[in-house]
Amino acid sequence: MTAGQQFDTRRRDMAGSGNPPSSRSKSPRRPVRICLAGSGGGHVRQLLDLEPFWHDQDFFFVTEDTALGRTLQGQHRTYLLPHFAWGQVRLGSPFRMLAAAFKSFFLSARIILRERPTVLVSEGAGAVYPTVLWAKILGARIVIIDSLARFEAPSLFGKLAGPLADDMVVQAQGLKAAFPKAHVFDPMRVLEGEPPPKQPLMFVTVGATLPFDRLVETVAQLHKEGAIPERIVVQTGIGGKTPADLTVVESLPFDEVRSILRDASIVVCHGGTGSLITALREGCQVIAMPRLARLGEHYDDHQAEIVKAFVERGLVLKADNVDELRAALIQARTRKPVMATSDPSELIQFLRSTIVPA
Repeated sequence: MTAGQQFDTRRRDMAGSGNPPSSRSKSPRRPVRICLAGSGGGHVRQLLDLEPFWHDQDFFFVTEDTALGRTLQGQHRTYLLPHFAWGQVRLGSPFRMLAAAFKSFFLSARIILRERPTVLVSEGAGAVYPTVLWAKILGARIVIIDSLARFEAPSLFGKLAGPLADDMVVQAQGLKAAFPKAHVFDPMRVLEGEPPPKQPLMFVTVGATLPFDRLVETVAQLHKEGAIPERIVVQTGIGGKTPADLTVVESLPFDEVRSILRDASIVVCHGGTGSLITALREGCQVIAMPRLARLGEHYDDHQAEIVKAFVERGLVLKADNVDELRAALIQARTRKPVMATSDPSELIQFLRSTIVPA
């Protein structure tokens, strides 16, 4: 769906609802309209976890053009933006980053001018910064939730968007020093009960945005050695390497990912919070390989920080190379799975009490 088609659809929706823009302008008090702005992967997934806050409000999503974003577009009013991140400059793609940022800046302006949100809630990252900026300029209340991926130091998005925030939220006590006035809500919770029955299936996923050839090649080498008896499904990312002797897909709709996770006994994934938490919820044994900036695999080393925190909580195993993955697989096959999730109930109550009128 093109941007123009999205706006045409929005016009038809308003006409069918009997609530044209002119009727809103005559109201003595603007109704709450919530913009939920989050980049692909874990950022927008955490906004989805806040559904009890937004589901009965007038809301819309702004996210990146990924498989998850397109899935979301089929369920809710959703606008898609091109991916860009500041770290693309360090990876040698400054002009690609600038072109996407330029497009996102003007597309964000059209979205915000069309929708006129009264509140914007964002969990980052760079691709939605122009959306946050335009919403602030046009008078929306801004709520910035710094990423669950950050435990020790704030994200660049948090640093840039924090000064625009009317309410700042962090998800680890260690970030309070960076944002003294922020509200702290740590959502991580271990789940009780027995994990569901599983099949001898390994799901390998690199996330929605970037390929991760080191991870895929490590799994392929162990499979070639005969060290992985499980059936393997590999999600490589757009343009990632595709070993000939494995079942490989570039991307999957989020519903299909969850379906695979319900069966998968082992998940080997990058260090993104969305992939980690989604697998932990389904009772999978999770082995994480964080992307490393020095190898050109990501814009910084926040995934190493995430995986370190999850390992310290006893939630996942970590592997950085073939030998470590071989050892982690042996441990995973004998270790009781730990089920965990992010529980945003306290954050939801805060958003309800401060944003949604009684």
